[in-house]
Formats: sequence, C-alpha cells, structure tokens
Amino acid sequence: MPNPTFFNLPEEKRQSLLCAVKQEFSRAPLSEASITNIIKSAGIPRGSFYQYFEGKEDAFFFLLNELSKKVNQQFMLLLEENSGDLFQTLLNFYEYIIGEEEHFHFLKNVFLNMTYKIEHAFSRMLGDSGAAGRFFLISSMIDKSRLNIEDERELLHLFKILSAVTFRNFIEKFARDLPADIALQRFSMEIDLLKRGLSKK
Repeated sequence: MPNPTFFNLPEEKRQSLLCAVKQEFSRAPLSEASITNIIKSAGIPRGSFYQYFEGKEDAFFFLLNELSKKVNQQFMLLLEENSGDLFQTLLNFYEYIIGEEEHFHFLKNVFLNMTYKIEHAFSRMLGDSGAAGRFFLISSMIDKSRLNIEDERELLHLFKILSAVTFRNFIEKFARDLPADIALQRFSMEIDLLKRGLSKK
C-alpha cells in the first residue's frame, strides 16, 4: 500500500507516477523491473519514490490491486448482463481480458511470472481470494438453478475450479502468443466440457 504522501499528491502528479509505474511493469516483470526507469519516466528524484512507495514491490501490487478492482467490476457487469449465467460470463470475461489493449503487456508479464502472492492478489477479480464480502456479492448474482451444486460451499469450490482453468488459459494464451480467436476457441471448449458435468440437465 502506498504511503499517505502518495495520496496527497495532486491528481496529475499521481497519475503521472502511476503511468511510469505501469510503463515499467509492462516492459519487465516485477523481478526485473527498475526503480531507476520509473523515476526517470516520472521525472522525480529517487528519494521522492520512497516517500510514496516502500519499494518496487509495493508499487507493483498497488497497480495490480487497482487493476483487479476494475476487472472485478467488469466481471460483475458481465454477470449481470448474462442474467447470472456463470459459464457465459466466463467466456465473455476471458474475451474481454485478452482483448484489453490498455493493459495487455502488463497483464502478459503478470500471467507469465505468476507467484502465489501475485495469483492471490489477482484472483480477486473473480472474487475467490478469500474476501467473503466480494464472493457473497458475486454469489448473489449467479443463477444457481443452472448449476448442479448443493450449497454455497460447493459454489466456492466450483469457483476455484473455474478460476484455475481460466488462469491456465490466460497463461497459455500469453506464453504461446496465441491469436485471440484460437485462444477463445480453446477456452470455450474447456468451459463447455466443464459445463456438461456441472450444469443441471
């Protein structure tokens, strides 16, 4: 979490710094990213960076958490548009993420350099990271009559299964530089296989 001085910055300066942070983490993964590049791009002294963030990891996870919030909102919007159909929502959501041009290179570095900590932070986008309130909200929007589940506990485990499949497909798409249509086709096939076993007949 950034230091209070970061949030006290004028909006323009704060956005300029975040832009420099995103630019660097889009260029390189967390382990290879350079604070020197960030401060050069933002036009600030090194000392100022440490007034705002404890280090590059702090800046990275703040950016990742902010993106996760945005993506989670998109997921819920799609779930609402699909009348609670979880499987169709996942297909639309996957298509949305792989077509996200603004954050494409940042997301690529995230997925290709996944650690447990990164996965835990980013899994908030699907509401399965242990945040009870977020999962409860998403759960309340899902049309459970379409699913072959008995209770909320089973729904949570279903979410974990679907999240694992979704994440693996993101990684495969970025690792192999698959064209969007091919990546979507493969993901759709896997979701369909799961749907046959998890949907009520």
